[in-house]
Amino acid sequence: MALTARQLLATTTGKLAPDPGANRLVPLLARGAASRDTLAALALEQRWVIPADRRAFEYLAHRTADSAPDTAAYFTALAEGEAVAAEKLAGFAAACGAGEERAVRHDPLPGCQAYPAYVAWLAVNGSPAETVLALHANFSAWGGYCATIATALRRHYGFTDEACAFFDFFATPAPDLDAKASAAVQEGLAAGGLSQDLTQRYGRLLLAYEAMFWRTLWELEGAQPD
Repeated sequence: MALTARQLLATTTGKLAPDPGANRLVPLLARGAASRDTLAALALEQRWVIPADRRAFEYLAHRTADSAPDTAAYFTALAEGEAVAAEKLAGFAAACGAGEERAVRHDPLPGCQAYPAYVAWLAVNGSPAETVLALHANFSAWGGYCATIATALRRHYGFTDEACAFFDFFATPAPDLDAKASAAVQEGLAAGGLSQDLTQRYGRLLLAYEAMFWRTLWELEGAQPD
């Protein structure tokens, strides 16, 4: 029996769930053991990631506007979400001393910027419906990380709600976005089906680059045991 769009989203997310041990930084944060310099680096790297992802999603929306309007609506929603995230990031950056002057001096880390570089590749080269599935799966893991970080920042670092708003935003369930993802996948199914092989390939690379992002920041801690 063919899977529905919602079932396909759920099974893809399950198959692409990250190894629990792949992210060593978030457990450090959860214990309050990560340095504030590493928190600042996280904020500074996100200053590069967010606008890059926003433009990639806008381009995907443009690519699909005529041929797949539900898919375009999903990517438009992602782009709008990145715009909101950029505003909320300012509070976190200020709280960990990553203001404008430091941002100007900061050289982005290749291991952190590989993820948005691949999202940009998907924007230009990826099959849109399979990209929806792969991104949706990765966002599930990202949301979980953000929920843990938001709790840790309040408990161990004394950050205010304003300083945690960036992570709260991504940790909060988004049923409207889930509905748009389902509609986009259904649109892909109706157009002739989806390639599971391609979805897994996109998702595997997103997963690897996501892990690279966190590993690069963790290495700033001097690879201390976790």
